[in-house]
Amino acid sequence: MAMKPDIEIAQEAKVQHIEAIAEKIGLSRDDLEFYGKYKAKIPLDVLKRFEGNDYGKLIFVTAITATKAGEGKTVTSIGLCQAMGHIGKNVMLSLREPSLGPTFGIKGGATGGGYSQVYPMWDIDLHFTGDIHAVGTAHNLLSALTENHVTKKNPLGLDPTRIVLRKALDMNCRELRDIVVGLGGRSKGGVPRESGFDITVASEINAILALSSDMADMRKRLSSVVVAYTFDGKPVTADKLKGIGAMCLLLKDAIKPTLVQTLEGQPALIHGSPFANIAHGNSSIIATKSALKMADYVITEGGFAADLGMEKFFNIVCRMGNLKPDVAVLVASIRALKMHGGMDVKEIGNPDVSFLEKGYPNLDKHIENIKKFGVPVVVAINQFPTDSQEEIEHIKKHCEKIGARFGLSRVFMEGGKGGVELANAVLESLEREKADFKVLYDENAPIRDKIRTIATEIYGAQDVVYTGTAPADIKAIEAAGNDKLPICMAKTQLSITDDPAKRGAPRNWVLTVREVRLSAGAGFIVPLTGEIMTMPGLPTVPAAERINIDDSGYITGLN
Repeated sequence: MAMKPDIEIAQEAKVQHIEAIAEKIGLSRDDLEFYGKYKAKIPLDVLKRFEGNDYGKLIFVTAITATKAGEGKTVTSIGLCQAMGHIGKNVMLSLREPSLGPTFGIKGGATGGGYSQVYPMWDIDLHFTGDIHAVGTAHNLLSALTENHVTKKNPLGLDPTRIVLRKALDMNCRELRDIVVGLGGRSKGGVPRESGFDITVASEINAILALSSDMADMRKRLSSVVVAYTFDGKPVTADKLKGIGAMCLLLKDAIKPTLVQTLEGQPALIHGSPFANIAHGNSSIIATKSALKMADYVITEGGFAADLGMEKFFNIVCRMGNLKPDVAVLVASIRALKMHGGMDVKEIGNPDVSFLEKGYPNLDKHIENIKKFGVPVVVAINQFPTDSQEEIEHIKKHCEKIGARFGLSRVFMEGGKGGVELANAVLESLEREKADFKVLYDENAPIRDKIRTIATEIYGAQDVVYTGTAPADIKAIEAAGNDKLPICMAKTQLSITDDPAKRGAPRNWVLTVREVRLSAGAGFIVPLTGEIMTMPGLPTVPAAERINIDDSGYITGLN
């Protein structure tokens, strides 16, 4: 029998008032700021009450390299949480908020699927509690102050050709990637120059929100954002434009995590929204650390594959938040592995062990990468109806052969009960294997050395070449003394290389870095590799075309 669409499952779900969910983690109605019946912000002073508690176990969910066949990382994260609840564990989720761009573009929402979702998915996938809008407004206020400063006598001596802060918009608009601003003369438009838009979730302000520990930390980070360089090459920070107080005011609610629930009633904190291919790609430090004080087990996930969201969580988030993951869950599907083995996506439902075997190098490389950080790994085999029993047995034997613990997952079709085998594998790992977590590089090393370490150790590259403005960008960052920061690589999510067409796990290729941006407030350096864009575009047939709401309020097409 065919599964109902995700939106139908969500709209028919019997869920609890958010007050009942809050009670499970020791919160009363007076501790919450309600956004209707099923969403509530938790103020930071309420979260401080839990600071004396011990940390729970941190379970980090990642995946093999993304394909059109589907891997199911978020559905596995939510399903694993439901499964652990099903067997009586005190468990919570800490997840990012989806961006409107992918929701209406090609990827769809990011709230799970089938019978493993966070609720209410339609709100979480859309405006939610307005956090992304607040980030975009704060970003564009800083941009407006910068442009205004240049127009109004420019006392700081900003070079109009070296304003590095772009605009922000939470929608896929390729036509806004490169624009000209300031037309109409100085009195009307300002100083004409080239600029452009980044999607809001790639904004440094968004990264700052996700990495801040409290309001004071956020204020300090916002003050450090480099907006431009002077005519003599000196960086100008946001605090010089005197709008930090206004930006903090715009972000006063966005800094608070939002409590929601899974379809089976487990608490979930949704907070932060950075992309993993062009930003650091993980939920907020505030939400994750708070959850660890409230529950025995916390499940969080990094965006895209282990070479992106996981590498950034381990090297950036854990470094800044002093977090130590206890186990990593690597999500793989037989369908996706067959694509990595060279199978055409149109044939992917046909059983074929030979293509599956050819796809294993991608799985193996990600397992190898996880172990480099000293973290035990459990492979989550996300089962699809088209998977043959022969294929399932084959991947199990492969995991046994390479010494990787694994669990079969049917959480999409069965909810929590379909993830019990995986949950038991994770609990067994936590019991028997102790993590010895370590970061991959010293943040004080030269920029090129840090980039090379990630390229060779994580991506399997042989070397790195620098083109375009990258050499000059690195020189400017070093000259200003901003080089002692971790690296946040911007790279395609469709390949472990910088070429989206390359499947599997190629070795001994050359990574191309064409631009290097400084995010001094967020506290990292962003090399742009290959052809990666910080403003995505819409596909030929956008998801928006099938989304609708009828006159009675019934939603269709959202997933």
